[in-house]
Amino acid sequence: MDISQTEAEEALDAIQSMAEKTRRSIAEGGTYITLILTGVIWLLGFMATQFLSTNIIGYIWGGLSILGTILGFVMGFRRSKQIRSPLTIQMVRRVGIFWLILVLFCLAVIFVAQPADGKRAVLLIILFIMLGQMAMGLLLSFSTVWWTLLIAGLALVGYFLFPDIFYLWMSILGGGGMIVFGLYIRSRW
Repeated sequence: MDISQTEAEEALDAIQSMAEKTRRSIAEGGTYITLILTGVIWLLGFMATQFLSTNIIGYIWGGLSILGTILGFVMGFRRSKQIRSPLTIQMVRRVGIFWLILVLFCLAVIFVAQPADGKRAVLLIILFIMLGQMAMGLLLSFSTVWWTLLIAGLALVGYFLFPDIFYLWMSILGGGGMIVFGLYIRSRW
């Protein structure tokens, strides 16, 4: 099948237009808010884990997780008022079920693997979170997949090469990285 140069250029323009619309949709859809929120939680939680006593860390992570969950539900509820199509509601339910199943699998792996220390358990959790984010990126927009690979790679590097500052590493590079990427999406997309 032969196509003319004009047809090829039109096809490329259509592809570029669709990629731009997808990026704009992600930016307008609140992805950047989720990234910034998660980044702040990681920044504060991992910083506390690095520097505070183990007695209080569980309370800090619990409080941050509850706050993040509440804010996530509030943001999701506010966004859902703007989009009321049955297809969107069905997709949101499936995404929620996916994350619930992924959390259960993560807990099962931790239970079976019986990590020797907290850092190994945290690494497993981070890898499962990045796997879930990657799956969401593959479903919604391929352009958002690369950052999950970067953070998973940083987590592995920090765990194996810098175990004494692993939590600080994840605070700054993991949490800070999500904040920067969220701000980048908001300003550039």
